[in-house]
Amino acid sequence: MPEFSLPPVQGRTLALSSADLKGEVSLVNVFASWCTACRYEHPLFMQLEEEGVIPIHGLNYKDRPDDAAKWLDDLGDPYTRTGADLDGRAGIEWGVYGVPETFVISKDGVIAYKHIGPVSAKDLEQTILPLIERLRR
Repeated sequence: MPEFSLPPVQGRTLALSSADLKGEVSLVNVFASWCTACRYEHPLFMQLEEEGVIPIHGLNYKDRPDDAAKWLDDLGDPYTRTGADLDGRAGIEWGVYGVPETFVISKDGVIAYKHIGPVSAKDLEQTILPLIERLRR
């Protein structure tokens, strides 16, 4: 995973940096308020957060601060930490091609899996959750 440090999304208190992603298996979800497909996967992340399945961190990509805050306020905020990538530089370093993208991060801060496009329940059940279980062993 690249080294990065981002301020929190407006209205949030916990920022996101590479140092925050070491020590436990976690997800990093790249999202934006202007992303239609992000709305499709968002309820799944809300469910994962509610059930305490895995820490989910949000990397808000090229979004206006007010729009990002309103999106999370309206749809719910499943993220433990958020990073506001206003200029998209962190996203470029992560190799983001478009939004949404979701990364599984291992305990040692290595990208173990990259999912391009919206995550579906099938993606979670068949690929992402089994990988998380293996990485936790």
